[in-house]
Amino acid sequence: MAEAHTMDPPFVGKFTLEIGATVIGSFTEVSGLSVQLDVEELAEGGQNAFTHKLLGRMKWPNLVLKRGLTDTDALFEWVMECSGEGLTAKKNQIKPRDGKISIRNAKGLPVRTWTILEAKPVKWSGPRFAASSRDLAVEELEVCHSGFRSGK
Repeated sequence: MAEAHTMDPPFVGKFTLEIGATVIGSFTEVSGLSVQLDVEELAEGGQNAFTHKLLGRMKWPNLVLKRGLTDTDALFEWVMECSGEGLTAKKNQIKPRDGKISIRNAKGLPVRTWTILEAKPVKWSGPRFAASSRDLAVEELEVCHSGFRSGK
C-alpha cells in the first residue's frame, strides 16, 4: 500500500491583495472566495421520478478583506480613485482591473494564488472607536469582481 504524502500546511496568517502591479495590502482575513451556480429545475411531462436540473449563471459574492489598521492609505486611495472626485476626474468611467489574492508561507512566499477578474472596490470601513474597548483597530475592504481563477 502506498504511503500518503503529507505536507505541512502553509502559514495562513497573511494574505496579500495586488491590483495590477500595485500591492494594495496584506490581510489577516479574506472571505467571499466562492462561487455558486444557479440551478433551474425542469419538470418533464410523464417523468415523475425526478426533475431535470439545469445549471445556469455563476454568482460570485463580494470579497471581504480585513486587517489591523496600518499607516498606509492604499485601500482608501483605491476606493477614492473609483468614486467621488476620482471618478469625476476619469469622466465617470471606471476601468476594472484584474488582481491577485495570495496566501503566503512563513517566509513570505506565495503558496497559492487566485486571479481576481475585473476587481472594483465597493466599500471601505475604518476602525470602530470606543474608549472602553480593547479590540484591535480594524479596517475592511469589500471588492466586487467578475470571477476568479485558481492557480499556483
